[in-house]
Amino acid sequence: MPEAKTSDGGGVQIDLISGERMANLASMEKIRMILDGVRDGNIVILEEGLSPDEESKLIEVTMTEISPDEFNGIEIETYPRSKTNDASILDRIMGREETSKLTVIGPANQIETLHKDENLISALVSRK
Repeated sequence: MPEAKTSDGGGVQIDLISGERMANLASMEKIRMILDGVRDGNIVILEEGLSPDEESKLIEVTMTEISPDEFNGIEIETYPRSKTNDASILDRIMGREETSKLTVIGPANQIETLHKDENLISALVSRK
């Protein structure tokens, strides 16, 4: 996996996970893969994000795994890509969300969101 190195040789690993890889996994497999990476101190970036149900389940599972000495939880930021004009009127009326969005997930004690808007997520990532 790609790794972002700091000048002193230490680093923060960043796992960039393609939409194609995620498409072949069941919801709980996705959640487990994300949480395993974050528990190891990695920053996980999903090319296509999670569905609203998967995101809720990720938060629910995370809450059951928090322990003061071992795992502080996650920080998650998502922003949608440009909406295509392909969405049907029925989809918009029913409130169906497009899952094609970039999601950044990391350990709560290592990632701090500095800025977020519809086109940019700026985050400060620190080593433990």
